[in-house]
Amino acid sequence: MNNLISDIGVYDKKASEVCEVRTSKTSNTGNDRKLYIESYGCQMNFSDSEIVSALMIEEGFDTTSRPEDADLIFLNTCSIREKAEQTIRKRLNQLNSLKKNNPGLLIGVLGCMAERLKEKLLEEEQIVDLIAGPDAYRDLPKLVSQVDEGQKAANTFLSREETYADINPVRLNSNGITAFISIMRGCNNMCSFCVVPFTRGRERSRDPQSIIAEATRLFNEGYREVTLLGQNVDSYLWKSSVHSGNTSPNTMESERPVLFADLLRMVAEIHPDLRVRFSTSHPKDITDEVLHTMQAYDNICKYIHLPAQSGNSRILKLMNRTYDRTWYLNRVHAIKSILGDNCGISTDLITGFCTESEEEHNDTLSLMNEVVFDSAYMFYYSERPGTPAAKTLDDDIALEVKKQRLNEIIEKQSKHSLTRNQMDIGKIYKVLIEGTSKRSDDYLQGRNTANKVVVFPKENFNKGQYVYVKIEDCTQATLIGKVTIKDQ
Repeated sequence: MNNLISDIGVYDKKASEVCEVRTSKTSNTGNDRKLYIESYGCQMNFSDSEIVSALMIEEGFDTTSRPEDADLIFLNTCSIREKAEQTIRKRLNQLNSLKKNNPGLLIGVLGCMAERLKEKLLEEEQIVDLIAGPDAYRDLPKLVSQVDEGQKAANTFLSREETYADINPVRLNSNGITAFISIMRGCNNMCSFCVVPFTRGRERSRDPQSIIAEATRLFNEGYREVTLLGQNVDSYLWKSSVHSGNTSPNTMESERPVLFADLLRMVAEIHPDLRVRFSTSHPKDITDEVLHTMQAYDNICKYIHLPAQSGNSRILKLMNRTYDRTWYLNRVHAIKSILGDNCGISTDLITGFCTESEEEHNDTLSLMNEVVFDSAYMFYYSERPGTPAAKTLDDDIALEVKKQRLNEIIEKQSKHSLTRNQMDIGKIYKVLIEGTSKRSDDYLQGRNTANKVVVFPKENFNKGQYVYVKIEDCTQATLIGKVTIKDQ
């Protein structure tokens, strides 16, 4: 399962119910037609919306932060849970009044929900004029033209090659300091509960040189942190001879494939002041080589999002996660032994999966006790149509039981998050300033290497600077301190 909330390092007690929404900002180049985008769900969706914006601006659209001013509205959607789709349907109902007042307004649904439902969505939601799946964004100008001519339009073709590597994304709602870079698309893991392989297709990786070029361009524009994105970043693999079509035996032998550890090193070497993060790692794929690469470079952040999903091996097998409890704990041990206990580890947990017993639920709680995660995204199981679990397993755990088990997990993680933050009191961390604190203009905030939010007095410091902060206090979600000298 990928993350439903973008700020991975921030523990949110309501994470089981929240789907973050991001909207487009306003650009003014004098074009007549205005585009408004709302993005729901994971970081990959937010990154995709930046690609869509670039494509539509090239086509002659400006962007707006107000749906009331738009000629074209896109909702970039999530399908990971039923609640995510319900949120989209409610939003479409809200937009209906805008369309009544502006008959020329076009509304499109993009992303995973469009891919899952396909043309059925056009039938069920009469307000929707066009749909496009995650691999069809280059076709959006053509689809909009079809709607302009009075037709409904759809493209949900899944590609085995599309990576949008040549598109220069428009950074939506950017703080000018941090940015996402999509390094691969799709997923080859067939987790029984997950719709991603059906909505985003098979894995394919971007040419590493296009990734390096994008990261370099961002650094030159003033960005100081990039997050490399993929459904399973550790399975990144680029074979230039294969992608170029040259498959002769001699060429295959001479071409060394680029693995994720290689890519991490290449991005880290762009500049020591460019921080590098990544998400998401799969426990079956994360290697010691990746961990040693992280250890070798100070600017590769010491933080790993490692979804466990369950602490019970039988349930993990039913989920088709392809590892067991022992394997997962082995990977956690490797992280802590190579990177140290200060490395941040977060996770995803699903409770109430098919046939899960109370004892198996307790195995998840005991896994949490063994690892003591810094933060977690916690959900009760939500059956998704078309997934292997929906086809072969009975969703037989009562909703009240699911909610009770989830509350137990949330309560435990709340205590663990506070415990982990309390361990940081008295320590000094290098923090990249991302902007003003959400609660007070007199304070700035940024994140340390472990992806924890750090808040401190503003004084004369500015966004984009690195400072050293001594931690004096904390909550379960935030570290609080003052700027100090590194070796004090």
